[in-house]
Amino acid sequence: MPKALQYRTSSVIYFQGDAADKIYILQSGKVSLNYTDIENGQEVHDIVQPGEFFGVKSALGRYPREENALVLQDTAAVMFSVPEFEQLAMTNIRIVMKMLKVFSNQLRRIHKQVSNLLEKEEQVNPEMGLYKVGEYYLKNRQYAQAKYIFARYLTYYPAGKMAAQAAKFVESAEGSLARYGEGKGPAPISNSAPASVPKPDKGRELSAVAKSYYDAVSLFSQDKYPQALAGFKQIVDANEDPEYVAKSVYEIGRCLFLAGKHEDCIKHYTSMITSYPKHPDLGDALFFMAQSYEKKGEKERALTFYKKILAMSTDEDDVVHMKAKKALKALEA
Repeated sequence: MPKALQYRTSSVIYFQGDAADKIYILQSGKVSLNYTDIENGQEVHDIVQPGEFFGVKSALGRYPREENALVLQDTAAVMFSVPEFEQLAMTNIRIVMKMLKVFSNQLRRIHKQVSNLLEKEEQVNPEMGLYKVGEYYLKNRQYAQAKYIFARYLTYYPAGKMAAQAAKFVESAEGSLARYGEGKGPAPISNSAPASVPKPDKGRELSAVAKSYYDAVSLFSQDKYPQALAGFKQIVDANEDPEYVAKSVYEIGRCLFLAGKHEDCIKHYTSMITSYPKHPDLGDALFFMAQSYEKKGEKERALTFYKKILAMSTDEDDVVHMKAKKALKALEA
């Protein structure tokens, strides 16, 4: 059943990056949808009028929220689940027509912005254009998109002049996503970053093993886990570069977990811990083992691993420490 909700002034209905499974209609009050304009990077404030829906696109499209919904005045709203909203729309053509009008206006605005960006892009070197897109997403805390773009940069330009920095930004985006969540946390790049980005040595090129590694990272960022798994296994089997072998051993476990092969994930990380007892990603490996046991319904084993992670690190700002603490609390609830 749809729920009637009340919000006080200055409260937030949802944040950018939150999971989207609810749709709202504003009954009274004032709500502002705040997001960053893709063309000029400036903050946009769209005011929702009483009687209008919001949160529709992301909920129906099943992707994270693209804006913050901020309450400017005490507000009354009705919240719908997606099935409830779909049923309502099927029986009320006026709602469908109103949504089509709103979406049409938004599409026209987006088309104009993209056209303007493309005109500007014609004057930009393609390599640097791709890098700048990654910077834009990272500045605006859109970590998943930033990770994907920088991984693509490394795929297309493995010996590019910004390859070393792009590799660092891949790790930065992934760490921020795990620590803060999409759309949250401090901006990893300040507005003055382009002038302060360190330039790698001009003569430095990524090795063939490094290129293979970042090709696999790119596949992983696109959720192509079987293909990424094959790439990481190839690096391990070739055993040509100890650094990338160790990195790939860890990534193999992540691929197995996200592919739903939880038993294989546990066996793989057990073997990794034996071979690499001081692996830099040891805590994360233990976390994936705990998650795998939890997925298998072995609650006590999962609890043991979460507690082991907390015992290993007392730094509460450490990403894996925070994840383990949160998972442990949820499991014990």
